Amino acid sequence: MVAISASMVKELRERTGLGMMECKKALVDADGDLELAIENLRKSSGMKAAKKAGRVAADGVVRVAVNGGQGTLLEVNSETDFVARDDNFSAFADQVIAKAGSTHSTDVAALMDGDLESARSALVQKIGENVTVRRIAKISASVVGAYVHSNQKIGVMIGLDGGSEELAKDIAMHVAAVNPMVVNPDDVDATVIEKEKEIFAAQAENSGKPAEIIEKMIGGRIRKFLAEISLVEQPFVKNPDQTVGQLAKSAGAMVTAMVRFEVGEGIEKQEV
Repeated sequence: MVAISASMVKELRERTGLGMMECKKALVDADGDLELAIENLRKSSGMKAAKKAGRVAADGVVRVAVNGGQGTLLEVNSETDFVARDDNFSAFADQVIAKAGSTHSTDVAALMDGDLESARSALVQKIGENVTVRRIAKISASVVGAYVHSNQKIGVMIGLDGGSEELAKDIAMHVAAVNPMVVNPDDVDATVIEKEKEIFAAQAENSGKPAEIIEKMIGGRIRKFLAEISLVEQPFVKNPDQTVGQLAKSAGAMVTAMVRFEVGEGIEKQEV
C-alpha cells in the first residue's frame, strides 16, 4: 500500500477544491493514484472536472506562417521568460519559422540539421540557457488563417472550406481564448465519451430516479459535454448568440482544420 503524503493531499485539494479528509480518503482508496482518485471523486461527489496539474515547465514563444492555403505553426522553448523576450532569441525563432514555412515537413530534427542547429548552438553559448525547437504543425485548406496572442505564448491556425482569411483569424482568436478539444462533436474519441458516461451514470445513480429517466439524463449530459468541447458548437466569443459553426455557415464556410499550440503544455513541471 502506498503511503499518502501531505503533498499528495495538497495537490488533490488544489485540483479539486474539496476538503482535506475527503481528499486523503480518496487517495487511500485509489492507493495513491491521483488521477484515479479524481475520477472516483467525480463519481461520488458530482464534481465537474478537476483543474489540470501545473504542467508548464518550459518557456518560449510560438511562431506562425501562412502562405495561401498552407499554414505552419511552431514552438521554440527557452528556460525562462526573460530569455523568451530577448531580441536574439526572437530573431532565432523568426529564422526557424522562415525555414519551416518553406518546407512541407514537420520533422524538427530534419529542419534543424545544418545552419539552424549551428545558430541554436551559438545562441545557447551566448545567452547561457538551453534553447530547443519543440514541435511543428502544418495544415492545408482552401483558406488558412492564424492568430498569435500578444504574449506570443498561444498560437492557432484554422483551415476553412470557403470563407475568408479574416474569418479564419476570427475563429482562431476564439480557439486561443476558449481552447476547444475538437472541431466537431463527431471528432471526440469514443473512449473519452465512455469515460464521461461512466462518471455521469455514477452521479445520476445517487438521484434515486428510475432507470429510463437516468438514461435520458446521461444522454443530455453527454450532448452538453460534446457541445462544450467542440469548436463549431461553442458560442462565438465575439457574439455569444451565435455558435462558431453558425458564424462559418453564414459566410459560406466550414471549419476543416484546427491546431492550437500553447507554450510548455504537456511538459512536466519540475518542482524545486
